[in-house]
Amino acid sequence: MKTLFSILLFALASYQGTAQRMSEVGPFAGVSYYLGDLNLNKHFFLSQPAVGIVHRYILNSHFAIKNSFLYGSVYGDDSKSNNPVQMNRNLHFRSSIFDIATEIEFNFLPFDGPEGERVRAGSEQYYFAPFVFIGISLFSFNPKANYNGIWFELQPLGTEGQGTIAYIDKKKYSLAQISIPIGAGIKYDISKKVNLAFEWGIRKTFTDYIDDVSTTYANPIAISSEKGAVASRLSDMSLDSDTKYANVGRQRGNSKNNDFYAFAGAMLTFKLGSKYAKQRCHGVDK
Repeated sequence: MKTLFSILLFALASYQGTAQRMSEVGPFAGVSYYLGDLNLNKHFFLSQPAVGIVHRYILNSHFAIKNSFLYGSVYGDDSKSNNPVQMNRNLHFRSSIFDIATEIEFNFLPFDGPEGERVRAGSEQYYFAPFVFIGISLFSFNPKANYNGIWFELQPLGTEGQGTIAYIDKKKYSLAQISIPIGAGIKYDISKKVNLAFEWGIRKTFTDYIDDVSTTYANPIAISSEKGAVASRLSDMSLDSDTKYANVGRQRGNSKNNDFYAFAGAMLTFKLGSKYAKQRCHGVDK
């Protein structure tokens, strides 16, 4: 983490003198999804629409700093799983995701450098560069579940006993967290003033509660007495639970693995500054 912060600070310092003449801004559109206790490893499963805005500072032909604000939602449902254990657990959730990120991009080919460097893709008219990125982001989430047609916020309900006297050692989780974005994509220069990029980026988080599922089942009587009947019901929706105490203390989620969320989509960015007034490739104007 310290190394990542050092790289980000160095890169931010590097663009101070060039940001005004070498930058681009534009919209993002795509999808978002999550990996966690209700979706163990299926990328793009139950993907939801996502939108946002990005602002990229060009440092040189290989490095750029991108700031972004993205909005999406994630969804998980045990009933959609092929795993009998998950199907019996019968939990579900949805959550909005607000993500503010700063990332360092590395282009494998020269692209948008200060001298207008380009690499031609064979005989195509377009110019391109595959890239990778890493950064840091602040995100917020708020898991909800449906009961009798109403979507209830799960964090205040303490579905695993958080915030109750009976489980005083379990604290409520924060709905604002830090994540580490890592991803890859490809950029296309479609005109002197416009770039098109496609990217996929996964966010490594430090919470296991994007889906409100992490540890063990709490005592439903204790939850009901402090949080109400709805909280008690949403804490244990198992299909084979014959008594109110059947699952107390049993595994509800896997607290050893934190959750991930991801964005994938396209960005259409418009170039700003005088350095973009004229672009060349091997001495020939585009």
